[in-house]
Amino acid sequence: MLIGYMRVSSRDDRQTTALQRDALVQAGVDPRNLYEDKLSGAKDDRPGLVQALAFLQPGDTLVVWKLDRLGRSLSHLLKLINELKDRGVQFRSLTEHMDTSTPQGELLFSIFGALAQYERSLIRERVLAGLESAKRRGIHGGRPRTIDEEKLQAIQQALREGMSKAAVCRNFAVKRSTLIDALKRQTHS
Repeated sequence: MLIGYMRVSSRDDRQTTALQRDALVQAGVDPRNLYEDKLSGAKDDRPGLVQALAFLQPGDTLVVWKLDRLGRSLSHLLKLINELKDRGVQFRSLTEHMDTSTPQGELLFSIFGALAQYERSLIRERVLAGLESAKRRGIHGGRPRTIDEEKLQAIQQALREGMSKAAVCRNFAVKRSTLIDALKRQTHS
């Protein structure tokens, strides 16, 4: 059975699913098996998509007019299509002529998977390069230190003079876990 999914980005009347509906019906989707959402594709909560996915059975095919109507990003699209495949459900996109029930569609899907992996690798590479660049300029990422250098020196002096860690925490208004972490960092640097 063919199940159709349509989405437009806006709830107002300027955008309608009429074009998508016509294309899906012409492709053989029964109008009673059409599901739609009128909201941004970036939203996680898409009730029409949830209903369509719940209705699909092994052997069915989910049909969309265009790939961007289904997935928020390439990685999200691949995740959805892989989940369908694991359930024994095929996927078809009319505009891109992608049909996972054919060898060509499987090839195209594999290429998309490779592109998504490449995209993740590029993002990771850029993030690491940015962190390294910041580090060379003396900028360290992460959470700001709760105990500044001056306060830490005063705490260490108090500890050397015999003050207990509990007393240090009370006198310097520092949580015990924060104190222990700061002292560990000091000994490792």
